[in-house]
Amino acid sequence: MTNPESTRMFAEAGEAAETVRRQLAANDGPVAAYAQQLRQAAIRGVLTCARGSSDHAATFGKYLIETRLGILTTSAAPSVSSVYGASANLADMLAIGISQSGKSPDILATMRAAREGGARSLALVNTPELPLATESDAFFSLHAGPELSVAATKSYIASLAALLHLVGHWAEDTALLEALRGAPAQLEQAWAADWSPLVERLADARGLYVIGRGIGFGVAQEAALKFKETCGLHAEAFSAAEVRHGPMALVGPGFPLLVFRQADETADGVDELVAEVLARGGEVIVSGGAVPGAVQLPHPSAHPAIEPMLQIQAFYRAANALSLRRGLDPDHPPLLRKVTETV
Repeated sequence: MTNPESTRMFAEAGEAAETVRRQLAANDGPVAAYAQQLRQAAIRGVLTCARGSSDHAATFGKYLIETRLGILTTSAAPSVSSVYGASANLADMLAIGISQSGKSPDILATMRAAREGGARSLALVNTPELPLATESDAFFSLHAGPELSVAATKSYIASLAALLHLVGHWAEDTALLEALRGAPAQLEQAWAADWSPLVERLADARGLYVIGRGIGFGVAQEAALKFKETCGLHAEAFSAAEVRHGPMALVGPGFPLLVFRQADETADGVDELVAEVLARGGEVIVSGGAVPGAVQLPHPSAHPAIEPMLQIQAFYRAANALSLRRGLDPDHPPLLRKVTETV
């Protein structure tokens, strides 16, 4: 098997801590100033616009904005603008476009339609010269640097950090901002976490569910995507609140669950689900919690809103190793390319 540390995915994912450290240092003043503008504007709703991994970051952002700010947040359906040519009244709303490439045609079309509908527009992109940045009212760089592996890793974590930074200042949440300042060091610890039990148990798997809830659901979506694109392993992401509504019929021996659990109001419900699956003879691999019988994956103790970012960092290292263990190349997934130009 190829050395897991020799892949581009490994190298780029390992840069996440320094990426977040660089981003927070460069963006703190501008983000604080922009957040003050948003408070004064009395934003009534947020529209997120993204695809793929960036859309999973937007899911994280939805839970973060709604729980910390009480502002309804919804994900745009890009085809409404890019295919149907329809628009909506978005006055007093904020449209957030999230994209590592910053040039997907459908994302650009959706953000243009949002501005035409009266929304403020904010781009979270890697560099300022990208079309999504130049066409938006404001932008913040992710500071991720070049990301050449098809599988997005450090840019995804950078997007989570940018959303945490924005919401922390917007909500004037000093505890969250203080926790975020400590995140780069915790990301380094997460990168060193031993998730080899995941690699061992999924080496021959044919499918699984990836479970999260609340602010952890976005990283469950991201992990499920990475299983498919880098490991050739079919995975579906479900909320812990939804898996009992039909999907539970597949759960049992031979169909494992990977669970992302953070220590917030969702924790007890997630633990109950883990215990139920174990009682049915199922196998559960979990990051967070300590239900007897589940396979435990470590991550650094942190503020609940920071935990998902640390969990996905540890996961990326394991996914890279699992891909190689299954005889694949995580840097060159079949039939995929870095920039998907959907219309």
